[in-house]
Amino acid sequence: MPMPADLNPAGDVFGGWIMAMVDIAGAIPARRRAKSRVATVAVNSFVFKQPVSVGDLVSFYADVVSLGRTSVTVDVEVYAERDPENPVVVKVTEARLTYVALDDKGRKRPIPAE
Repeated sequence: MPMPADLNPAGDVFGGWIMAMVDIAGAIPARRRAKSRVATVAVNSFVFKQPVSVGDLVSFYADVVSLGRTSVTVDVEVYAERDPENPVVVKVTEARLTYVALDDKGRKRPIPAE
């Protein structure tokens, strides 16, 4: 849940806060699939569909959509639940990010077959 310190001068949540949370959410399935640590190498697309406000309950859903030899591409969808008295859920952001699998020395490594 974003807090007042996460707001921009217009009173909406900073896009950078959402981007950081999307990066974390996307890294979780990438790391699981790579079976190692990963690093973000690309933000392929990022669309802000609606603003997020303080008090919104924000949920992030991430799925692996493709694999390369050393990379994992993940789609992340972001939803906000608003108005606790009459809850409504709206899609606020969608993004596609690519991560690279890293070995223990921080070098690219192949992703193991499942």
